[in-house]
Amino acid sequence: MKHAAGIVAFIARFVVLGLALAFVISLVWPGVGDRLRARFGLQHAPDAANSTASASPSTTAPFSYADAVTKAAPSVVNIYANKVVTEQAVRMFTDPLMQQLFGGVPAGPPTPKREQNLGSGVIVSAEGYVVTNYHVIANADDIQILLYDGRVAKATVVGADEETDLAVLKIDKGNLPVIQMADPKKLRVGDVVLAIGNPLGLNQTVTMGIVSAIGRQLNNSSPENFIQTDAAINLGNSGGALVNSNGELVGINTLLIGKAANAEGIGFAIPVDTTTSVLRQLIATGRVIRGWLGANYGFVPVAADSGLPAAAARGAQVTDVIPGGPAAAAGLQAHDILLRLGDNDIRDPADLSRREAELKPGSRTEVSGLRNGVPFHLLLTVTQRPPQTPTAASASNSGSDISG
Repeated sequence: MKHAAGIVAFIARFVVLGLALAFVISLVWPGVGDRLRARFGLQHAPDAANSTASASPSTTAPFSYADAVTKAAPSVVNIYANKVVTEQAVRMFTDPLMQQLFGGVPAGPPTPKREQNLGSGVIVSAEGYVVTNYHVIANADDIQILLYDGRVAKATVVGADEETDLAVLKIDKGNLPVIQMADPKKLRVGDVVLAIGNPLGLNQTVTMGIVSAIGRQLNNSSPENFIQTDAAINLGNSGGALVNSNGELVGINTLLIGKAANAEGIGFAIPVDTTTSVLRQLIATGRVIRGWLGANYGFVPVAADSGLPAAAARGAQVTDVIPGGPAAAAGLQAHDILLRLGDNDIRDPADLSRREAELKPGSRTEVSGLRNGVPFHLLLTVTQRPPQTPTAASASNSGSDISG
C-alpha cells in the first residue's frame, strides 16, 4: 500500500512540475503552443461565432473624426450680419418717486448704433450659394462672410423662408469648397454627428453627439420637422453644418432648448432634404410655395379612461375650417377625422401638415376619413398656402428655446 502511495506522489510531483514548466514557457514564448499543435496536426477548427466575427467587417467607431472634419469644415463659413439701429438716450430723475412714476425723459435726439449678429453658413454650390438660418441675417444692412481660408466676401440675399428659418446667400468668389450632401434616408437615431460652426464667435468649432430623434415637430400646424441631437449647439452655431461621420451634410443647425427649461443636450437641425428643397425654390423664384387645404388639425381624441396617451390614435382631427378655403368649399367640417390624403395614410397632424405642404397648388386631391363614425371621401382643390408663423422663430421666442 505504501509502495502505491509513493508512486502516486511521485507522478503528482512530476505533473505539477510539468504544469509549472509549461506556464513559464508560455510566458516566455506565448505562441509556442499553437506552433506545436500546428506541427503535429492538432490545430482545432475555430467555432462558428469566432469565424463569423472574423469574416465580418469591423463596425467599431473610429478613434478620431478628424477626416470627417477635414472634409466638411472648409465648406462652413462665419457670417457677420450688421445692421444700424437707433437708440434713445434717457435721463433718469434723481427723485426715486419721480423715477417710479415717470421713469425718465429723453436726453437729446436718437443716436444710430451698429449691431452685429454672429452666425454660420454652409457653402452648397460652386456658384457661391450659401445656406444659413433666416434669423441670422434678418433685417441686416450688410452681410460679411469669412471663409475657411481667411478670405472675406460680401454676401447678398437670394431669398429667405421664415417658416423653415432658412435663407440663401450669394457670394462672388472662386475656388469654393462645396459640402457633400448625405442621403437623408440613411440617417438613423444613434448615428454620430458633428456640429461645425462659429459659436460665440470662437470660429470653426466642432462638437460631437448623436442623432437623438428624427422628425421632431415643434409646432403641430407646421409642415416642417427637425433632427434632434445632443451635439452642443450654442449661439453662433445657427446656420452651421451638422455632418455625419463621413463629413456629409445631414442638417443645418438652428435651435436649442436652453437651461431655462432645465434641458441639457437638446438641439435641433433642419434636415438636409428640407434644406435642399427650400434651396432649389429660393434660387429659382426667391420664395417657397406650399400647398394648402384651408383647415387646422389636432390629435384624434382618445377616451380619458383608455389609459392611452393623447397622441396614440392615428389620423388627424379637423379643429377648424378656414372660411373661403378649399376645405370649406369641399364641405369639410370641424371634428371630422382625417385618415388618408391621396394615396397616403395619415399618421398624425404633423404628418398631414407635411404632406399637405408638398401638394402642388392647383392640383386636386382626395381626403378620406370619418364623420360621426361614418366614412366619407371628399375631393379638394389645393391652393397656395398663405404666410404662416415662422416655426423656429416662434419656438425660440417661447422663453426656453434659443436660436443658435
